[in-house]
Formats: sequence, structure tokens, C-alpha cells
Amino acid sequence: MDKNNKITLFAHVLVWLVLFSMPYILSYGQEQDINRIIAHFWIPIFFYAIIFYTNFFILIDKYLFKKETLLFILINVLIIAVCITAKEQIESTIFSDLGRPKNNDGKGPPLKMMIYVQMFSYLAPLLFSIAVKTTKRWVKTEAERKEAANFKLQSELQHLHYQLQPHFFFNSLNNIYALVDISPEQAKTSIHSLSKLMRYMLYETKEEKVALNKEIEFMTKYIELMKLRVSEKTLVNFSFPKDGSHIKIAPLLFISLIENAFKHGVSANQDSKIEILMTLEGDKVIFKTKNNNFPKNTQDKSGSGIGLQNLEKRLQLLYAGKHKFNTKIENNLFIVNLELETI
Repeated sequence: MDKNNKITLFAHVLVWLVLFSMPYILSYGQEQDINRIIAHFWIPIFFYAIIFYTNFFILIDKYLFKKETLLFILINVLIIAVCITAKEQIESTIFSDLGRPKNNDGKGPPLKMMIYVQMFSYLAPLLFSIAVKTTKRWVKTEAERKEAANFKLQSELQHLHYQLQPHFFFNSLNNIYALVDISPEQAKTSIHSLSKLMRYMLYETKEEKVALNKEIEFMTKYIELMKLRVSEKTLVNFSFPKDGSHIKIAPLLFISLIENAFKHGVSANQDSKIEILMTLEGDKVIFKTKNNNFPKNTQDKSGSGIGLQNLEKRLQLLYAGKHKFNTKIENNLFIVNLELETI
């Protein structure tokens, strides 16, 4: 028996112990007639328990939850009628000397009234059983819904993560390909650097979160790799915090923004500038990029174009309500600002 079942069993036992003890609690210090207690308290409670557990374990699941409401009501009416009849028989045969409660005129209450009162009293365990069972079912359904939502979230994140890797690899190979004819030695160096970056992406980004300083090291190596391709016409400035080990962050969030800056911020004919800046404000990470805006023409296939879309989806899934992401073009500069609350 697991822990939850033990707790449930203990709660049920405790409730019935309290109910069976109520006559003693309510009449503490007074003379008590055990026969009257049995007849007017314990026997009804025994039948209440029958109604409660018959519904709890059988009838609610079999009929009420399956929308067979009329049959559920009829069966319960029959059970309650049997319980009332059995109670009356027990009282009249075993405890006949106790008699019924008398009014001021010495007469007992009308039989119909007593039956109606008992019917309503026997409805209490039925309604309580429905309430407990419905709540238990709702809790279970909610837990399953959350589990399914979490599974869907993890699957989608995994898909986005796997989608990012070939996208990154594709763009990097394009950059190295451009170096092969221009500078074979730089191309060799780039391939070696790319292998280190891919090792990080394949083996160190499987966790939900990584230390920020590892991401900074990865981004620094990637920027150095990208700088090998650009000419002297492009000035690249970047700045990262010296220590980010105390902050944990989802891996590979910023790389798409850096890729985008190099993809759209470099021109073979014009001077250009790329600025990449990351700062920390407590547990908040602020990442900004600024680059000249040289939009690619429709025939340019040097990238799949999924980088920023991928990033936005991941931010919505991982940092819902905890991020600010906006882009704008100002004075022919493409400016990106991303703020993340890491706690």
C-alpha cells in the first residue's frame, strides 16, 4: 500500500471513529443508555456507511460518471428504502422497549414525517460520497492533464532543440565554405572550432538549464568563428559578464540572435558594425544586438530562416510571463532586445 492510500485509509477510519464517538462527546458527563446510543446513533451510522461506500466504490463509477443518472437515482432510492426498513425492523425487534420519541401530547411524530426525515438524513452520505468521488476524479484528471501538458511541452522543446542544431550547423558550414577558396588555413581552423561548438551542443545542452558562463564561453567561440569570415569592413564588438556561474539558463537561447546579426549585418561592399552586449541586473539577463540592416534577397538561401521563430517559440514555452523580446529598425540599424528573468 503506497503512502497516499495509507493516508486515505487513515482519514476514513478517523472520520468514522469521530462519528461513532459523537454520542459520548455530545453527552459528556451525563448518564448514557448504551441501547439508545446503539439504536439511534450507531445503527443509522452503519447504514450511512453502507450507502457511502456502495456509491463510492461501485455506483458512482458504474452509473453516475457514465451518464446513467436515472438508473443511479433509482438504485439509491431502493438502497435507502431497504436501509430505512432494516433500521425500523431492528429497532422494533431488538430495541422495542425504547419506543419512539414523544411529543408534548405524549404521541410520537407521524410515520410519514419520520420516513421523510430519514430519507433526507440518508441523502447526506450519498451526497457526501458524490462530492468526495467527484473531487477525487477532478484531482486525478487535473494531474493527468498537467502530465500530458508537461509531456507535450517537453516534446515540443526537444523538437525545437533538435531543429536548432542542424540550422546552426547549416549556417556554420556555409560560412566555412566561403573561406575554403579565400583562406584554406582559416577554413581548417574554423572546422576545428566548429567541432568544439558541436560537441557542446550535442553533449552539454541536454539539461533543462546550464550555467550562464558556459553559454558565454560557447557564444564567444562562435563569434570568433564568425569573425574569420567577415572582412575588415565589418567591425565586431561584443561584451559579456565575466562571471555568470550563479545563473542557470535554458541553453542556446542567444545563438539565433548572434547568427541573425552576422547574416543580415554584413555587406561585402559597405562598412558595417555588429554590437553584441549582455549585462546582468541581479537575476535578470539583458541581451542586446545592434547591426546594420542588409536584408537578404529572396534568392539567398544561406539559412533556413527558422532561427528567430524557433527562439520565440522556446521563450513562450520556457519563460512565459518572464521575458521581454522585441526587435526594431532604427536609422537602418536592426536592434534586438531580450530580457529574461531567470528565477
